[in-house]
Amino acid sequence: MATRPSSFCLLQNLIVMALAFLILLGATVILPADFLSDKKPSLLPPANFTVTATGLAQVLLRWEPSPDQERRSIKLGYHVKINGPQEDDYETSDTESSRETVLHEGFSASVRTIPWEGHPVRPSGWVTAGLSAPAGAAGTSAVNLTCTANTAASEGTRGRQYRVSLRCSWLPGQASPEDTWYFLYYRYGSQTEECREYGRDVLGRSVAGWFPGTVIPGRGRDLLAVRVNGSSRHAAIRPLDRLFALHAIDQVNPPLNVTAGVEGTRLSVQWDKPISAFPTHCFEYEVKIHNARKGYFQVEKMTTQEFTSTVHGASRYSLQVRAAVSPVCRPAGPWSAWTRPVVVGSDERKPWAEWFLIALAAAVGFLFAFSLIRRANLALGKRKSRS
Repeated sequence: MATRPSSFCLLQNLIVMALAFLILLGATVILPADFLSDKKPSLLPPANFTVTATGLAQVLLRWEPSPDQERRSIKLGYHVKINGPQEDDYETSDTESSRETVLHEGFSASVRTIPWEGHPVRPSGWVTAGLSAPAGAAGTSAVNLTCTANTAASEGTRGRQYRVSLRCSWLPGQASPEDTWYFLYYRYGSQTEECREYGRDVLGRSVAGWFPGTVIPGRGRDLLAVRVNGSSRHAAIRPLDRLFALHAIDQVNPPLNVTAGVEGTRLSVQWDKPISAFPTHCFEYEVKIHNARKGYFQVEKMTTQEFTSTVHGASRYSLQVRAAVSPVCRPAGPWSAWTRPVVVGSDERKPWAEWFLIALAAAVGFLFAFSLIRRANLALGKRKSRS
């Protein structure tokens, strides 16, 4: 009787072990199948990836699909990553991309193949290409490069009512030799020009350049590329590139023909829009009013070309106006310089002696008139009494 329970337990253990074995066996078959079903095929990296400098501060990135890539029904796209000098990334279905970027520190970019229409395939690995920084001794490149653009009316130029000038300045690098001569270039769109007019420092090195006329349009929106490179008999001079947004360097002209006047208690100011390729509705203005007697300034902002205000008491007013291109027409930029002051009104007060004489004259006149009226009344009364 004692062996029957033990035999039953043994049988029960064998059944449990068999079930566990079957479960483990099923897992070894199912897991690899699941793993393989989740593993997506990957795309191949692009081939022949190159970076070429095509202009001043301008590069062209170009690549081709891998010749070993099986296209099937997959539409290919590309993920481009700019590694430096300024990081950026974007996606495109093209096999080339043009970029505007400074190149004096070199340039590096990477690209990989991606599915363009959401196919369940993994992106490829990255391929990288770039440009090395130009040769030159450390500390010889120009520093603190700044530029300003200004619009003037064209005279005798067909087809262009306005011309844009460009003026740039910089400082020599700390390690630049005394015989260093810097050269200034700019590029707008596909056109590049070299400067012909330079300013010098006390050592005779060029530290500024001026283009009296450029190909820049008066209402241009593209980036302006500027480069300063140099030469010396004693060292290789490193170049310097900068990209400028035109709205940020446009030196807007002040308003024209400012006139003002005071009539009674009404102060009025009028002016004309600045010399500019932008139309009238593209400007906003500030009017600065200085009350000489009270010694305070008031600034009013408006979009019209006139301003009126009510004034109280005699005073001399100094008025100035400045302009800026409104964000309605382009991104906000700097204000123009203030116009020359226009002075109207008077804060001169009559001296007490003059006021006394005026009052005395008024009193004498009143008494004289009163005496005449009284004499006339007396004469009239006598005539009535006689009659």
